[in-house]
Amino acid sequence: MATTLSLLRLRLPTLSQKSSHQTHSKPVDLPNPARSTISKHSILSIHPERLISETTHLLKSASLPLTALTLPLLLLEPKDALAVGGEFGILEGRTFALVHPIVMGGLFFYTLWAGYLGWQWRRVRTIQNEINELKKQVKPVAVTPEGSPPAEAPPPPPIEAKIQQLTEERKELIKGSFRDRHFNAGSMLLGLGVLEAIGGGVNTWFRTGKLFPGPHLFAGAAITALWAAAASLVPAMQKGNETARNLHIALNGLNVLLFIWQIPTGIEIVFKVFEFTTWP
Repeated sequence: MATTLSLLRLRLPTLSQKSSHQTHSKPVDLPNPARSTISKHSILSIHPERLISETTHLLKSASLPLTALTLPLLLLEPKDALAVGGEFGILEGRTFALVHPIVMGGLFFYTLWAGYLGWQWRRVRTIQNEINELKKQVKPVAVTPEGSPPAEAPPPPPIEAKIQQLTEERKELIKGSFRDRHFNAGSMLLGLGVLEAIGGGVNTWFRTGKLFPGPHLFAGAAITALWAAAASLVPAMQKGNETARNLHIALNGLNVLLFIWQIPTGIEIVFKVFEFTTWP
């Protein structure tokens, strides 16, 4: 509608000149005798029906349809921001904005679960090392001069009881398949974590047309980088590199601390989402 009115304003000088020419060629009955001094503004105020009629006639006689004339004007209109005017529909709404905090909240607890599985798998290895060290401390059984064991066997020393206890514990841990479960949990965490970390920034752009550099954004970027760095150590860990294993644990521990520190800023952003967005 605004474009059509603009087109009408472009046509007004021509119509006014034509009306003025016709007015001079054909006198108009007016109460004021000074017909020669009548301006085009007075003609517009006295004959609005005539102006509308002539404008409609000119539009009908145009060689191009009205839509073809107004389309370039529409294309030339600048927009302040592409992502804040409803162009993306539901992607700018509250539903899509809440996906990121919900998924990341779940990934936080999943990170703790993956860490527990990894620690249990580490326990399988360390228990075996403890067993080997205890076996070195076991004293040989005393025998008679003939080389046969004594008639009454002495009670087992505490070290052997400890070895038996650790052996049974290791058997139970092996049944838990913690190695494979930790590997699968870490792979899932890496894939979903990186995907949703990027998705959170994209959603912010959908809603506002820009990003907001701050603690939450920088901490999220650091967490994503730590996920990638910890995963890159897996090949060396599988070859028995103890340094890589310790660094893997340290990186993931730092990741958890950053995750915890990031939670309050995430909650603040969720409140802003409810304040500035609507369903869906």
